[in-house]
Amino acid sequence: MRKDEPNAVHSSSDAQPRSITSAQFNPRVPDDRSTSYSCSTRAESTRSESRLQFFIKMIPEGKTMVFQFCSRDTVRSVHDRIQLVTGIPVHEQRLIYRGKQLQWERTLAECSIQNDAGLELVGRMRSTGHPHAWQVVDDIVSVVCRLCRGETIPSAAKHIKPRMSEFLTETPKDEERVPGHLQIFLSCSAPAALVMLYMSPIKGNKDCADSSIRHFLNSSRNSLPKSYHNYCAPIVLEFCKLLRRAALEDPLYLSCRSTLGSLLESTGSLENSKKVIVMQEIFPFVSELGNRLSKDLVSSMESPTSVGPLLGDVRDLAAFLLLLRTEITEQVGFQGPIPVTLDGKGYKHPLYGEEIEFLHLLFIDLLKRMGECLHKMEECLAVKHKGEGETNYSGWSQYLAILKELNSVSKLYLGAEEDFWMVLKLRKSSLCTLIKYAKRTDDHQWLLEQKDVTDFESRRHLAMMMFPEVKEDYEELHEMLIDRSQLLAESFEYIAKAEPEALHAGLFMEFKNEEATGPGVVREWFFLVCQAIFNPENALFVPCPNDRRRFFPNPTSKVDPLHLEYFNFSGRVIALALMHKVQVGIVFDRVFFLQLAGRDISLEDIRDADPCLYSSCKQILEMDSDFIDSDALGLTFVREVEELGTRKVVELYPGGKSIVVNSKNREEYVKLLIDHQFVKSILEQVSHFAQGFGHILCNTGLQKFFFQSLELEDLDSMLYGSETTICVNDWKAHTEYNGYKETDPQIFWFWKIVGAMSAEQRKVLLFFWTSVKYLPVEGFRGLASRLYIYKSTEPQDHLPSSHTCFYRLCFPPYPSMAIMQDRLHVITQEHVGCSFGTW
Repeated sequence: MRKDEPNAVHSSSDAQPRSITSAQFNPRVPDDRSTSYSCSTRAESTRSESRLQFFIKMIPEGKTMVFQFCSRDTVRSVHDRIQLVTGIPVHEQRLIYRGKQLQWERTLAECSIQNDAGLELVGRMRSTGHPHAWQVVDDIVSVVCRLCRGETIPSAAKHIKPRMSEFLTETPKDEERVPGHLQIFLSCSAPAALVMLYMSPIKGNKDCADSSIRHFLNSSRNSLPKSYHNYCAPIVLEFCKLLRRAALEDPLYLSCRSTLGSLLESTGSLENSKKVIVMQEIFPFVSELGNRLSKDLVSSMESPTSVGPLLGDVRDLAAFLLLLRTEITEQVGFQGPIPVTLDGKGYKHPLYGEEIEFLHLLFIDLLKRMGECLHKMEECLAVKHKGEGETNYSGWSQYLAILKELNSVSKLYLGAEEDFWMVLKLRKSSLCTLIKYAKRTDDHQWLLEQKDVTDFESRRHLAMMMFPEVKEDYEELHEMLIDRSQLLAESFEYIAKAEPEALHAGLFMEFKNEEATGPGVVREWFFLVCQAIFNPENALFVPCPNDRRRFFPNPTSKVDPLHLEYFNFSGRVIALALMHKVQVGIVFDRVFFLQLAGRDISLEDIRDADPCLYSSCKQILEMDSDFIDSDALGLTFVREVEELGTRKVVELYPGGKSIVVNSKNREEYVKLLIDHQFVKSILEQVSHFAQGFGHILCNTGLQKFFFQSLELEDLDSMLYGSETTICVNDWKAHTEYNGYKETDPQIFWFWKIVGAMSAEQRKVLLFFWTSVKYLPVEGFRGLASRLYIYKSTEPQDHLPSSHTCFYRLCFPPYPSMAIMQDRLHVITQEHVGCSFGTW
């Protein structure tokens, strides 16, 4: 860069007071911490009249720097700035202008420094690090200033962008040297120069600057390791500050702000990342985005065509709020929610009092807006329910994401969390509607913290999002060929020995010597293998005496040396059944469910698992104190167990044999007894089952949370399905015909015969037809497809056939109801319905 280049390079470090433009919020927000080359105390009008921009050339290195000061600033202030930028001590500097050395105490006006003047810096430099980086950035700034002066440089952006890439590529591998390298970009005023180019009225300059700045944004985010993003953030922040003065709607400014949010978000998850940006520097963006979202929420209520809050704005706000919440928590020394009042006194903190107060006001406003939006949703849904309108409001798409951020902020303030959940409880129906459209890419686990704001369908949907999506790509499916006579053993080999990732895509199932394949066979396999796993004869699980649908791990399963591997396998199978949405007719006992959720077991929880023990413990707790203190029961802190046919006594507590149960310790005795029988005795079995279950989830760490997010009754519905008798009218309403018409006699006979069947015969027919043994809780509406009856061309003496993959039943036009009833009777026998695919 030459010293006679006339155009000023503006620095974002001018002291510019922050303001909150929305009428809704107007607390005091502190000024930017100035890093200005100019004075920061004069009025804006005075500053604009007396502002000077000049160039300082370093002798003999030849590097040129651009500075901006007020004419009333002293020469000493320039020396101080030079030391800050270059590291050259003030006492080793000499500033030369028009052949004369400038004196420290004189002002720039007194030295006759003119705008765009060229000064020379003479002094002894310390050893400069990153010499090539200085040269690269100096080249960039030089080209930019030539363009601003009006020079024509063909394909200027093609010169600037490779130099930017070169600068970033040369970022040191040693992280300790990274800040010094990237600081060069700021020290040379490269961001200010590029923004000056962007503001230039000269044709082509704006496009060149836009392309170059975007190249830097993309490269810094994509080409550098995530651990370096923290050090790039100050550069992008500088771009944001400079461009923000132009217009808040400027596309390049919005891109810079979004990139800054992305960089902060990626470093926010890194441990021990150094702080290079303080709260006050990003607070204007939080204010700006908060006000925008508030207005967009209002807009989303007023018009069905409104796009509502934008995804980019919500993401940016989330990134900035993460930094704010972390900083507030650390600085306040978080010992609990912050007591912030609305009486104007606020929360007093030496550093962040105003920010803490403002963030609370922002939370209140956005929560109020969200409550209004959810109420408006309920009104729209009611209109749709009446069939009087549509509810395709695109403006609703970001509601859950905004609520997630409000939930996080609410944890900072005393009483805010209760206010937040109260709003959601009041608007439960609209919230559950939003949840139905949640995607796997979204993070909505926070909603499961409070089950009373959700219903079964929404909890099920959120839980199912923890599984990978089932794919139908045959190249990725896990293939299995299984002999029915060796169902459990061969299924174990295929599932237990597979890598978890191989099971995430989907399953391709075929039974040996059978031609049937596809989803229908997979559904049949799930039902059969679960029946085998939970068969008490296999000693893995035992049924509850009072409800034989419910199972819990068998404490004596160790009789099989492979029992723990089989529990891991069982966990995988149950998770896969849930993932494939197959109801298998099996449910867990409460004790087993609570252990999978990592929760404690109480006396009431064992009621179904062991009614006798429950009754005994209940009596001990309710017994007269004098009677139990008399030692009439003769109880001590021991338990008698049976292992491999022999009985032995186990102490519940060290020295338990000599500790007599009395009225004071009986509660502890009952607690230890339950813990030993239902926790310690099956600890390994539960652990291996949970491990196998976690293998199928998108993230194995979600295993406990999966069960914590559901009620036991929720899991019952997901695993077992509907417990009501199959409704023939519902069945008929979800069936279509091909080759037949609804008025044909064969169709009339068919439904009359089905209506006269027993509940078990209907189950067998449905299984023959679809490989669905247990309907979803929604009934036929919950199936993946409607059912079909096809007219076949087979002779009338043939039995009906089915294509379970397509939910298709085929039969010829039988001449009479009696013949049809005879044929249907054959296929509704259990052994036929479960082996229809054999040759």
